[in-house]
Amino acid sequence: MTDTQPSTSTGPDAPVTPGSPAAGTSTPPDGAPARTRPLETARAQLAKAVDILGYDNGLHQMLATPRREITVAVPLRRDDGTTELFTGYRVQHNISRGPGKGGLRYAASVDPDEVRALAMLMTWKCAVVELPYGGAKGGVTIDPRRYSATELERVTRRYTSEIMPMIGPERDIMAPDIGTDERTMAWVMDTYSVNRGYTIPAVTTGKPLAVGGSLGRATATSRGVVHAARAALEEAGVGMNEVTVAIQGFGKVGSHATRFFAEGGARVVAVSDEYGGVHDPSGLDVPALLAHVAATGSVTGFEDAEPIDNTALLALDVDVLVPAAVEGVLDARTAPSVKARWVVEAANGPTTQRGDELLAERGVIVVPDILANAGGVVVSYFEWVQANQAYWWTEREIEERLEGRMVSAYEAVARTARHEGLSLRDAALTIGVRRVAEAHQIRGLYP
Repeated sequence: MTDTQPSTSTGPDAPVTPGSPAAGTSTPPDGAPARTRPLETARAQLAKAVDILGYDNGLHQMLATPRREITVAVPLRRDDGTTELFTGYRVQHNISRGPGKGGLRYAASVDPDEVRALAMLMTWKCAVVELPYGGAKGGVTIDPRRYSATELERVTRRYTSEIMPMIGPERDIMAPDIGTDERTMAWVMDTYSVNRGYTIPAVTTGKPLAVGGSLGRATATSRGVVHAARAALEEAGVGMNEVTVAIQGFGKVGSHATRFFAEGGARVVAVSDEYGGVHDPSGLDVPALLAHVAATGSVTGFEDAEPIDNTALLALDVDVLVPAAVEGVLDARTAPSVKARWVVEAANGPTTQRGDELLAERGVIVVPDILANAGGVVVSYFEWVQANQAYWWTEREIEERLEGRMVSAYEAVARTARHEGLSLRDAALTIGVRRVAEAHQIRGLYP
């Protein structure tokens, strides 16, 4: 789906500093398979959930179709005086349970179908963790690495002004995503507030603390991933200190997750970013690795480990595999090579439909993205609540509430999976889709 530290890879709610050499990109990691179409995967997942739930075609179509969409032209006056034109999108997939909630992505690959898919996933994600939101998503088709901070500010302010009729703290709340960060959210909040005539912090989440951000937001997605992983391990009677972990993607989600896994006692043996990866079967020195990345901008070249590419990392003989980079990396080509017992999806849509089937056939337990990486939107919700109340919680309070929400959601999904003989993904989807459908049905149709 914010953090103040540099980042070198991408993940859900995992922004990077615009204009930096390591800014977010939608290009598949080196050696990874070409991306699949995320909307196809999202629609296939919904169709399966609808079939399990026995809904009719009319309700299926309502659940599959975005409620509102807008496409806007975003002209930019560059620092050298020339003009470029970009295209921006905002999709509100569903607002039956509350206002839209979802990130703003800056990447060269952004297109309407990608935004529709991510908005749909946000709908189910918010429902699974019982947030009073619907799903939304936005994006601008731009490579932020090619533009200065002042140029990106102008893009953000123009995009915000163009979509302003659709957004607001009661309508649609933005958060950072690939290629955007807490500074971007401050620009969005300021642009919206200036046009309304007073400061409205709750229009975005993932903002700097000085303008209404929340403690704990920077690491929320990563903490949520580790909470979900620990819950899955505990269900199997396995302790965190008994497992090995490999993490593909070393952005703000993957890097913090690496630290939290290591602090929890797990042995992290491999990590990678868009430039390559490093591997040490005896366990990486995580503090030294983080220092290396802070100094060089990449995990590559870390002297205390051997190089490994992204595809080879997916096939390592580890207990827990964490895809935290881009969509579609576990597909028909790579899934058969996965040796991990658990796959914990820190990225949005890292497993294709066929990849999911192959992993299931081999007994791999997949903790799905709409559950595993929901920590970011959970603490975004906390930020929104705090902003609306103008009352701020301590970091300890936030982390305790986050853990409680993630563990409770995992237990509900696992219980449904056991009782109905479903995978964790199908259980999570049926819970999310059922809650959204119930809201539709209770509210009824107008007129």
